[in-house]
Amino acid sequence: MVRDTTRGPGPARRLGTAVLVAGPVLAVAALVTERAGAPFWLQRALGWPGFLWLALSLYLLLALLAGELVRPLLVRAFAHRRVPTRETAPTPVPVSAGTAATDHEPEATSSPVPAVVSRRLLVSRVVGGAVAAAAVSTVGYGTYGVLRGPAVKRVTIPLAKLPRAAHGFRIAVVSDIHLGPVLGRGFAQRVVDTINSTQPDLIAVVGDLVDGSVKDLGPAAAPLSGLKARHGSYFVTGNHEYFSGADAWLEEVRRLGLHPLENARTELPAFDLAGVNDLAGESEGEGPDFTKALGGRDTSRAVVLLAHQPVQIHEAVKHQVDLQLSGHTHGGQLWPGNFVAAAANPTLAGLDRYGDTQLYVSRGAGAWGPPTRVGAPSDITIVELASKQA
Repeated sequence: MVRDTTRGPGPARRLGTAVLVAGPVLAVAALVTERAGAPFWLQRALGWPGFLWLALSLYLLLALLAGELVRPLLVRAFAHRRVPTRETAPTPVPVSAGTAATDHEPEATSSPVPAVVSRRLLVSRVVGGAVAAAAVSTVGYGTYGVLRGPAVKRVTIPLAKLPRAAHGFRIAVVSDIHLGPVLGRGFAQRVVDTINSTQPDLIAVVGDLVDGSVKDLGPAAAPLSGLKARHGSYFVTGNHEYFSGADAWLEEVRRLGLHPLENARTELPAFDLAGVNDLAGESEGEGPDFTKALGGRDTSRAVVLLAHQPVQIHEAVKHQVDLQLSGHTHGGQLWPGNFVAAAANPTLAGLDRYGDTQLYVSRGAGAWGPPTRVGAPSDITIVELASKQA
């Protein structure tokens, strides 16, 4: 990208080298300051350039690999192409009349004349330009997709034990909002407005709401107090809450009007709603407790479980859960990260079945790290429960 597209030392090469050195430094600094709880103004200053570089470097690498595959074709295509550029070349001084010729070469002066760009340099510039354009446009479009807010996705899920009276009950499922140094109050307001526009019966926030402390992100999360649903809004922790002070955030979401389900269950008119803590809480003695959340219930009633990570489905099956609602995976967020996420989770996104238990995984509303999604658009899902008796 730098050496092969420039003729030699000069401003262009120095600038390109500076960018390729500063990018990784900013990316590491953004990650470290976020996890270390550095002053929030510093997190925000480093977050945008640092996290965007992570995404950009990924697609620069992928595009360069693709470019190397077509390079031999370009070399052949430009085999006989001569591209003039302005360079200085020696021009012979004509011998004046009557001057005797000598065995010495005539003196030369410098003047701009057309020179020929080497085939290698020309191909490198074509490949480098295409790579840069592809990477920047991919990251730009993926970032725009996140910042404009999640789309609404709708899915109907039949439950055998759901009474006819609850047929059509709608749950707005939102996960992985990831409020932090990059996605702030404006993004939270877009999420709230999108959810409220669907007029759900119940709202389920299934973890990874924040990346930072209540002190820094309390104002960003404030719009959540505007969530409206006939049967209320419920919340379970994700792994990022335990990086951000889970106890403080549980208290804050209560203040905002959400109901945390900390290994707990509540009885709604038509079904039971349960929630378990995230697996990351085990390090603080606050891990998931399925027996506490689901033990002693009336098994003739349908139960919907909120659990951040899809991998918790195996315990849900053991406890005869009818439907588990999860997030965590982001659908992979940045292609080809979907292949890695699929290998680490039983379900990457969408609806799946494990025995008599169904699992729905949302791709999430926000993004972690780069505010960018490629091949995994963000969503808020309206899950419409269907009674088989209807």
